[in-house]
Amino acid sequence: MLFNSHAYLIYFLPIAALGFFALGANPRFAVRWLVAASLFFYAWWNPVHLPLILASIFVNFGFARRIEQGVHRRRWLVAGVAANLALLGVFKYADFILRSLAQTGLLPLVQLDLALPLGISFFTFTQIAFLVDVARRKAVEPSVDNYALFVTFFPHLLAGPIIHHSEMMPQFASATNKRVAWENVAAGLLLLTIGLVKKVFLADPLVPLVAAGFDHATTIGALQAWLSALAYTLQIYFDFSGYTDMALGAALLFNIRLPINFDSPYRSLSLREFWHRWHMTLSRFLREYVYVPLGGNRAGEARVLANLLVTFLLGGLWHGAAWTFVCWGALHGLGLCVQRVWTRSGQRLPASVAWLLTFVFVVVTWVFFRAHSLADAFAIVRAMAGLSSAGGNAIGEGALSSVYGLWNAHADAALSMLVGLSIVFARRNSNVLVREFLPSAFLAGATACALTLAVLQLGRVAPFLYFNF
Repeated sequence: MLFNSHAYLIYFLPIAALGFFALGANPRFAVRWLVAASLFFYAWWNPVHLPLILASIFVNFGFARRIEQGVHRRRWLVAGVAANLALLGVFKYADFILRSLAQTGLLPLVQLDLALPLGISFFTFTQIAFLVDVARRKAVEPSVDNYALFVTFFPHLLAGPIIHHSEMMPQFASATNKRVAWENVAAGLLLLTIGLVKKVFLADPLVPLVAAGFDHATTIGALQAWLSALAYTLQIYFDFSGYTDMALGAALLFNIRLPINFDSPYRSLSLREFWHRWHMTLSRFLREYVYVPLGGNRAGEARVLANLLVTFLLGGLWHGAAWTFVCWGALHGLGLCVQRVWTRSGQRLPASVAWLLTFVFVVVTWVFFRAHSLADAFAIVRAMAGLSSAGGNAIGEGALSSVYGLWNAHADAALSMLVGLSIVFARRNSNVLVREFLPSAFLAGATACALTLAVLQLGRVAPFLYFNF
């Protein structure tokens, strides 16, 4: 069920909240209601995959109990992690591996063509982190009801944020969270509205301008390449951060605070800072469950750089079964290695130069994330460098007429881009607005108007981008 749909906003979310608080006097029933609602939410898109997530929950809960018992703890942990990775591998990576082997001539081309279950990357990583924490004696969960809610809680289920057991279970177990808190309801509706506005009015209008470049990678010039890349840079931010705002807002209606996932990433002065502000819960997962186990900063400098590169290669592959994602992850890994070497040399750049280099690097690498193939990605990058054989390569002579033509062809996208650029560089983001939230009649009216306008546009919106991952 899409967050940006009438079914979710008008029917599902209010009914789920009303049922939860109506059963609040009996916490066990309230938890079970929310689990049932979350499973219904998940099955709405494709009920065929409901048994899969149920099996994943019960199998991982069983592994956790075995690990808790302490007998052959490491073996049970390895088996549990392997089972999760195998599930992810079959549904997400099997065709990619078979296709890659066929391209080398080692095997004939055979494809399983399995439909990718929604949210599989997120609920798999959530449970891997839980098993590791149980093995580290940092987590324990005796209740299968609470564990099922931890995995399935619908605001985070399909596209994160990736949650930790330690930050969520005390909230799920709290009896006071089963009672309505009107301030949380108001703040949650504000955050949900901000997210929906981001999606409807900032991300979706950019789609035609993005497609104009990425769907014609070999025939565009420099100006179109840069505009399309910049449009995608804004689209993916407003789409994914919009989803996250809606997730955090919906959770807040139930008095649950999910972890922040974005913090104005395009204002970063370094690539390292960017990854402290972009998809923050994935960065946390990669650091705690990949980078640190590989050795982190504890080994020699060459090993540290290798750990960074491997971590981001895996992070790129996590996003999708394609060489474009692997390349995107490798570029960010290499960028972080270069930054580490530069920083340790004692050199410093002016803040404006550091920001510009970081932002341009992020924009260029998003090309690999969005492109249909590596060939298309390199074609667009060549066009951005002015090396394409297509017309209109130089951003100089004829640039004004080209900009005017693109503005006319994509007026909505151009307006969204201008507004979006002013927002991403502003100091106050949605996190700050909710943290400083003070209920008022004016804010309530503004939220109601914005929410109504956004809901009226829902017939034209598309699924969130991260549903593909």
